[in-house]
Amino acid sequence: MYRTVQDFVNEWSHAAVGTIKVLEAMSDEKLGQSIVEGHSSLGWLGWHLTTSPMFFAGMAGLSMEPVGDPKAIPTQASEIVTGYKTMAERLKNAAETLTDEQMVESVDTFAGPTPRGAVLRMLIDHQTHHRGQMTVLLRQAGLTVPGVIGPTREEQMKMK
Repeated sequence: MYRTVQDFVNEWSHAAVGTIKVLEAMSDEKLGQSIVEGHSSLGWLGWHLTTSPMFFAGMAGLSMEPVGDPKAIPTQASEIVTGYKTMAERLKNAAETLTDEQMVESVDTFAGPTPRGAVLRMLIDHQTHHRGQMTVLLRQAGLTVPGVIGPTREEQMKMK
């Protein structure tokens, strides 16, 4: 749980950079890549990471303009990347309107009253979860997997 606005903003900014790396690794041709037919695809996951922060922002009492329709998944990877970058900046700006005192205030969520800072932690955890799914799909699709928290195996091999 975040207790200060700056702690959230710092972590969100860092996490967004990693997510952008993963999104930029997608290609238009591979947006349909999924683990098995009928499961979440690279394109769906990328667009979900772009549009779902609106849900978390709403629970946290933040006002943001949406970047697109969650059900209208773009067919171009670049549109997902651009949408995510816009959303990430909007979320950061919206969070910066909060006070540290508001971070510990409870807000209504699907799980009942929850501190606002815990809702923002859920957002980061949600993004990390789906970003991890995307790295598996990138590898399955034969695309380059970027290092996010640390170097990938391919990046390690280049260092030797």
